[in-house]
Amino acid sequence: MNEIILSIVGGIAIGAIIGFIVAKVLERNNASKLIKSAKKSASAILREAKSEGETIKKDKILQAKEKFIELKTEHEKVILSRDKKMAEAEKRTRDKESQISNELSKSKKATIAVENKLEDYNHRIDVLEKKQSELDRLHKSQVEQLEVISSLSAEEAKDQLIESLKGEAKSDAMAYVQDKIEEAKLTAQQEAKKIIINTIQRIGTEEAVDNCVSVFNIESDDVKGRIIGREGRNIRAIEAATGVEIIVDDTPEAIILSCFDSVRREIARLSLHKLVTDGRIHPARIEEIVKKTQKQIEQEIIEVGKRTVIDLGIHGLHPELIKMVGRMKYRSSYGQNLLQHSREVAKLCGVMAAELGLNSKLAKRAGLLHDIGKVPDAETDMETPHAILGMQWAEKYGEKPDVCNAIGAHHDEIEMKSLLSPIIQVCDAISGARPGARRQVLDSYIQRLKDLEEVAFGFNGVKKAYAIQAGRELRVIVESEKVNDEKAADLSFNISQKIQTDMTYPGQVKVTVIRETRAVNIAK
Repeated sequence: MNEIILSIVGGIAIGAIIGFIVAKVLERNNASKLIKSAKKSASAILREAKSEGETIKKDKILQAKEKFIELKTEHEKVILSRDKKMAEAEKRTRDKESQISNELSKSKKATIAVENKLEDYNHRIDVLEKKQSELDRLHKSQVEQLEVISSLSAEEAKDQLIESLKGEAKSDAMAYVQDKIEEAKLTAQQEAKKIIINTIQRIGTEEAVDNCVSVFNIESDDVKGRIIGREGRNIRAIEAATGVEIIVDDTPEAIILSCFDSVRREIARLSLHKLVTDGRIHPARIEEIVKKTQKQIEQEIIEVGKRTVIDLGIHGLHPELIKMVGRMKYRSSYGQNLLQHSREVAKLCGVMAAELGLNSKLAKRAGLLHDIGKVPDAETDMETPHAILGMQWAEKYGEKPDVCNAIGAHHDEIEMKSLLSPIIQVCDAISGARPGARRQVLDSYIQRLKDLEEVAFGFNGVKKAYAIQAGRELRVIVESEKVNDEKAADLSFNISQKIQTDMTYPGQVKVTVIRETRAVNIAK
């Protein structure tokens, strides 16, 4: 039994050994197969890598060749451009060398010519010196011969000649003086008039401040709503009919009418007054009232113009000029009513022309019309100065050349060609310069007073300076220790001259220098 078991166990063991051996053999066969397949795949990968490497190598070689060709081309271009620049530089150098050589040759020729001329001049100078010495010798011999003949020395003969020349010159001078005296007697009156007129001329002020706003007063603010109307139709109708901008703001019991044309402002003001008084305010009524007011104003303008012309004794004025004179009533200049200013200038011109023996009627005519260029109509070129515009209108409506020139020249836009022209200029300045005639902007007014005082402080010895009477007088207080009476008079003159040359002002400025000395003693 034991032998059977042993044989069985031995058979099992032998079987296991044989199985193990068979498994190892199978594993070895599989491993060899795997190794063979790995070797095949490795060789295939190597072949692919070699082929890819060759391809990349060829591509890189081609790229390197292309880059080399590109660099070579650029290098050749650079070399060509450099060669071209060098060739141009060489050409410019050759041109300059040829130019310099030509100039050198010319300068050599010029030098030779100058040297030849110098030699010629030196030769001429030598000849002239010889001739001068010969002339001196001959002159000396002639003087000696004359002295022998006349039995007078050269100095005595010279004295006699001078005395005779003095007598002739004195008689000629007396005759000349007598002629000038006679000529002066003939022209003295005319020259005196010119001197007086030139002396009193003054340039008008530079600034022009014109009114462009009117105020329409109302009883209560409820009227503002009626004037505006539903959705603003009434105020739009008024503005369209009159051409005036109507400003309704928070100003109590007032409406602002804004327009550069004073006649249109007056039409708008009167129309609003009629509409508010009547109470019926709507677009149709507005157009009707504005038309009636326009006709009324036009008729009033003509009546004012005719009445002004009659008051001044001016005859034969063209109807259009009469209408322009009437329009002056609704125009202001520097806050001064233009019609009143023109009437005042006309009267002053008539008086001054009469005093100078000139035609007073023509002077009045020019004085009245001198500012008609300030009342242009809608078609007028606003860039033309008012003096030139007024002259053009006067020429158009048949005024005389002296009147036209006086109108155009009263602000020096054109040359003065008659004695009426400076008279108009002077009277215009006088009318505007009188105290209260015109308004000025407060800042400019204060600045002018300060400038007047600064002029005085620019002189030595001035202690205090006061501009008084709206800048018409400058009072200067000086230190009595530094300024005596004679210097005070000179100081007054110098200050007035400096004001006249450095400042622009209407009318005239009186300069008063005050020097005060005090002697104080105390009685004990």
